[in-house]
Amino acid sequence: MPTAVVTGCDSGIGHAFAQVLCNEGYSVIATDRNVGDNLKRLKNAHGASIARLDVSSPVSIQDFKKTIAEQPVDLLLNIAGVADHPEKDALNTVSLPILERTFSVNTFGPLLLTQALLPSLLKSPQPRVGIMSSRVGSMADNSSGGSYAYRASKAAVNSIGKSMAVDLKGEGVVVILMHPGIVKTGILPGIHAAPEAVEPQEAATKLWKVLMNKGIEDTGTFWHREGMELPW
Repeated sequence: MPTAVVTGCDSGIGHAFAQVLCNEGYSVIATDRNVGDNLKRLKNAHGASIARLDVSSPVSIQDFKKTIAEQPVDLLLNIAGVADHPEKDALNTVSLPILERTFSVNTFGPLLLTQALLPSLLKSPQPRVGIMSSRVGSMADNSSGGSYAYRASKAAVNSIGKSMAVDLKGEGVVVILMHPGIVKTGILPGIHAAPEAVEPQEAATKLWKVLMNKGIEDTGTFWHREGMELPW
């Protein structure tokens, strides 16, 4: 049975992704900084293992690495993310604390967790890393401005994912950047009313199909949940 580690599983897309993977026959290690009811439900209703993991904390990452030990990891999904309300993330309001918090979770977290779990990933015959990005991180697609911390954190994680793909291609690790579209999660509740907003389950199911249809020749590319490749 292949093993998957998923972050951000107490809510939103991370929770939905963990459910998808349990149904696909993975041994799922579902993590979140909060061991809340949704995370516990993944254990009780779906048979996932659960663990506390704060991806913004190097200490928490190293503690989690110790629990994995020598176990192979076939799939790492860096899903955990944060965002402030656009009014707080504007040119005249964004602050250093907002930048630091956003980057620590959205950008540094995926890099440092992948780094920590790399020995376990390299023990898999078909290792795969998925990184949750966002279309707002595309500089070519930026026509609206704003969202300084969030937008920059996603542009930066795209750069990290691309470099990771280059460095790990020779090891056979497929690295894919993913855009979920507008999703009804707790990150930005104000967007739930958008007509194109979808439930987390739909986003996770579609992204799963995109992710698993990509091979080593696609490593380091950026994809919309509906299957379109996105520009940097």
